[in-house]
Amino acid sequence: MFLIRALIFVLSAAVGLIAADLLLPGFRIDWWGFVLAVLIFAVLQSLLSPWIATVAKRNAPALLGGIGIISTLVALVIVVVIPASGVSIGEPFVLTWILAPVIVWLVTALATWLLPMIFIKNKVEERRSEK
Repeated sequence: MFLIRALIFVLSAAVGLIAADLLLPGFRIDWWGFVLAVLIFAVLQSLLSPWIATVAKRNAPALLGGIGIISTLVALVIVVVIPASGVSIGEPFVLTWILAPVIVWLVTALATWLLPMIFIKNKVEERRSEK
C-alpha cells in the first residue's frame, strides 16, 4: 500500500509539472531532466508540507490553509535552483512564478485525488475477471 501511495504521489507530481509546462510559456522542463525533476519535487513536497505546517501552526496559524501551495512554491524554487533538474522559469517571470505554483498545486491535488480511484477501479475489475 505504501508503494502504491508513493507511486500515486510521484505520478501526481509529474502530471502537475507537465501541466505547468504545457500551460505557461515561461515554465520549461528539459525532458532529459524530467524524471529527476519529478523525483526531487515529489520528495521535497513530502518533506516540506509537514515541516511548513509545523512552522505555520507555531508562528502563523492563519497560513495553515495554504500549506499545500506554500510547500509547492518552496519545492519549485528548490527544483529550479538545481541545474540538473531541467526545470527553468523565464519570461514572463512574475506571472509564471505566480501561476506555476497554483497550477502545479491544483493539478497535483486533483491527480492525488483521482489516481487512487483509477487504481482501485482497475483492481476491482481484475478481481471480478478472476472469479
